[in-house]
Amino acid sequence: MTTSHAEREHALLSASGSHKWLHCTPSARLEEQFPETQSTYADEGRLAHEIAELKLRKHFIEPMGPRAFNNRLKKFKENPLFQEEMLRHTDTYLEYVQGIVHGFTAPPYIAIEKRLDYSAYAPEGFGTGDCIIIGGNTLHVCDLKYGKGVPVSAEGNPQMRLYALGAYVEYSFLYPIERVRMAIIQPRLDSISEDEISIAELLAWGESIKPIAQKAFAGEGEFVPGDHCRFCRARATCRARKEYYDPLEDFKRMKPPLISNEEVGQILERARGLAKWVSDLEKYALAECLKGNEIPGWKAVEGRGSRQYVDQDAAFAALKAAGIDEAVLYERKPLTVPAIEKVLGKAEYRKLLEEPGLVKVEPGKPTLAPISDNREAITRPSAADDFASWSDFNPQD
Repeated sequence: MTTSHAEREHALLSASGSHKWLHCTPSARLEEQFPETQSTYADEGRLAHEIAELKLRKHFIEPMGPRAFNNRLKKFKENPLFQEEMLRHTDTYLEYVQGIVHGFTAPPYIAIEKRLDYSAYAPEGFGTGDCIIIGGNTLHVCDLKYGKGVPVSAEGNPQMRLYALGAYVEYSFLYPIERVRMAIIQPRLDSISEDEISIAELLAWGESIKPIAQKAFAGEGEFVPGDHCRFCRARATCRARKEYYDPLEDFKRMKPPLISNEEVGQILERARGLAKWVSDLEKYALAECLKGNEIPGWKAVEGRGSRQYVDQDAAFAALKAAGIDEAVLYERKPLTVPAIEKVLGKAEYRKLLEEPGLVKVEPGKPTLAPISDNREAITRPSAADDFASWSDFNPQD
């Protein structure tokens, strides 16, 4: 019997949370004080994973006729969160896995939703690999991510490496594994990221994180704020995160009056997550006020209400009976290119619009990004003049 995403247990040093505890070792124990939150997006992701699991099992693990498959799929379709696009996106994932499987000259070993134990490297560590494939001397680790926030890179990804370590521990005595190929498939972003390392490199990495994992399990080490904070349950009230932004006050005392480019970079680096932190604080404070707890200087109030039709058909019928032209009651506007692509599907969209040259890609406006961003740096002196025009702005105008 398989374990669904909804039924999974969570390790303290989870693979999905490894980006946090590898950078900020005390965060794993700190998070234990906060309950795990649920979201519609997470529930949608679980449903999509269950559909994907069914498809992979049908094709690779369990002989299943059309009637049995459709009956099981029907149960997923009855979920209020089900969307037709889930079928298309999980097909993309299935096709990627099929491409790997069909690339072997002999049938490979395949495991779906496999519990992987990597406790030899991180105390009590385990996770669930979406799809494990082993053929010849190569181990494949595939991970489906249904979210559509930002593309996740497989390169150097600690979650994928921990899964790979767990799979190697499980299967190395049966298969002569020499290389590992890892892939993160994000069909809603049309993104597939891949990485490949040797087993020697993987095992060396595993040894290098052992002391870090020991600290994390013990709740020891220094709190280190960073991008990983946005996924931490303690992010709103973490003192280290608050103190990270305190030095911004120091810039008030900077001399001479005009700060240097170096100082601009320092301020931006420090302040980059400030807006997100303030947003987290606001959500936390609102939740506390609604519980009846006091946040000095703040209170929860009713937000601005919105007007809704009691019965839209009846309302429009009354307007038309009063002589209002029906054309006034509706908007007619063309779908955007991304919306058309969603309606048609990527293949049909490319065939009907991209290939005939009916769609063009306008370059995006220059935007500021940290040096760690994968995009290539650009220089456009003429565009810089447009962005410098803010200096002519007179707040009195």
